[in-house]
Amino acid sequence: MAAPMELFCWAGGWGLPSVDPDCLAVLTYARFTGAPLKVHRVTSPWRSPSGRLPALKTRDEGTISKTQQIITHLRKQKYNADYDLSATQGADTLAFVSLLEEKLLPVLIHTFWVDAKNYVEHTRKWYAETIPFPLNFFLPNCMHKQHLERLQLMWGDGYMEDEEKLEKELYRDARECLTLLSQRLGSQKFFFGDSPASLDAFVFSRLAPLLKAKLPNGKLQQHLKSLQNLCNYCTSILSLYFPWDGGEPPASAPRAAGTDGGEAEEDPHKRRNQLLSVLVGLVAMLGYAFLSGIVSIQRGGAGPAGRQPLALAEEEEEEEE
Repeated sequence: MAAPMELFCWAGGWGLPSVDPDCLAVLTYARFTGAPLKVHRVTSPWRSPSGRLPALKTRDEGTISKTQQIITHLRKQKYNADYDLSATQGADTLAFVSLLEEKLLPVLIHTFWVDAKNYVEHTRKWYAETIPFPLNFFLPNCMHKQHLERLQLMWGDGYMEDEEKLEKELYRDARECLTLLSQRLGSQKFFFGDSPASLDAFVFSRLAPLLKAKLPNGKLQQHLKSLQNLCNYCTSILSLYFPWDGGEPPASAPRAAGTDGGEAEEDPHKRRNQLLSVLVGLVAMLGYAFLSGIVSIQRGGAGPAGRQPLALAEEEEEEEE
């Protein structure tokens, strides 16, 4: 029997199986199609074979780390959620996915990673509490910087010239995008009827974090909550395909067939990976300390006092709770 494909993704939170939209898209698509995945919900991208999340470890094509490429690979393995779509529905899928990436995704990044109140009180707080020590001291800030750079690429060089005006326009576009999705869904269970397709995986993965997160500044969230059919849509997918609110089912609960049968939260090398994470983190912190001058090597002159091998600046240490 062939070894199952292994999916590495961010851990769950806020009542979701994963807090990361890209990871959530892959997880949802796999549930829709019944792809037999062994799922590792991890708390650091360094525990992924590619160093990125999501990552799909395959037998024939190595490790795949881009969301669309992972879904394409699953389709090649005959796990195709769009098999019954017409040519017109296929074209609609491309158009709406493009709309999501262009109009909604940049504002989601801004909401979670750029808005100061949301970032400090919600996003950074969750990642700092979830990522293991000592990586939690610097990984959230690295991720923050990466999202800022990603946003600047999306918005162009004019982003910093009149940030307030551009932000206002983009939030307006995002609200229009949500309204359009609500009108397109109507009273249907999914966007193309009674069966989910890849578009549903992408829409759900963008809407669910915005709906479920407890954001102190929820400008766009309030508009989403006013669109009742989209809220019911997200709730329905969670209850049908992720009935344990993003966590593992209780020991007495039976696992569903399909993807659940191959899921695994436990990492067989958990202790080794934890030690490696600590060592890598310490090396990174020492490297940063040397480069920034916090730690320096001072060579003493030849004298009766001899050599002073190292002069270490004192630092405050925080104990892990």
